[in-house]
Amino acid sequence: MATTQEFYIREASENEARGPYNLEQLVSLAETGQVTIETLWYDPAIEDWSLIGNNDTLKGTLFPEKRKLRIKAREPIATNRHLETQAPITVEDMLAGAEGRTADTKDKVDPLHMQLQAARLGMWAAVVALALCAAGEMLPVADAIAALDLGKIIEQPLAFLGAADLLLAVMLGLGVATLYPVVRFRAALGFGLFGFIFFTQGANLAILELAAGCGGLFLLTLWVDMVPVIVVSLLAVLGMAGVAYTQIST
Repeated sequence: MATTQEFYIREASENEARGPYNLEQLVSLAETGQVTIETLWYDPAIEDWSLIGNNDTLKGTLFPEKRKLRIKAREPIATNRHLETQAPITVEDMLAGAEGRTADTKDKVDPLHMQLQAARLGMWAAVVALALCAAGEMLPVADAIAALDLGKIIEQPLAFLGAADLLLAVMLGLGVATLYPVVRFRAALGFGLFGFIFFTQGANLAILELAAGCGGLFLLTLWVDMVPVIVVSLLAVLGMAGVAYTQIST
């Protein structure tokens, strides 16, 4: 790894990333115990978070092993009969074991793997929710946007908020997780702005849909446990779908 490479890290229990750090700074953090093999780092090769301990190169750089002189115990030699009766291990078997899909490992699912799956589900739910927001804000002036009629677009300022929501959805879809604080601000802003609009219109059902959508969107950026993420994902998507329908139909 190049010494100029930038690294972003976080612990499994944290939601905010730290960094960027160069390799020398990571070594210093490892020496003081602020970085361990259980620390997550953002791997640009897979565009996802991964354990430092899973990357042999990075692990060897941060935690060089001290060689110890020891006598290796003699291992028993397997007989040909044993080798013939033992089925070969395939890549599919190893992946199934890691994901807890075999009889021996079904009760040993890696919690970090489940957290990463939940975080990925939450990210895509946030993308869908923001896209629905953008649709509700931009479709009422779709004709003006298609005709590039700036005068009519300016008369509907929510169209600019819709463009911002669409951009935010695209960036999240590209894996820019550092935008989560912006998503939380957008959820709070949307609840305050549209809540006031729906309150003046007496649209009580729309207020409930808005609360579900904005609340779910806000919590999607905080929770990484699968069951809560599924619940708030449904709230965010269904709530924002209801809000978008209300905006388009009025």
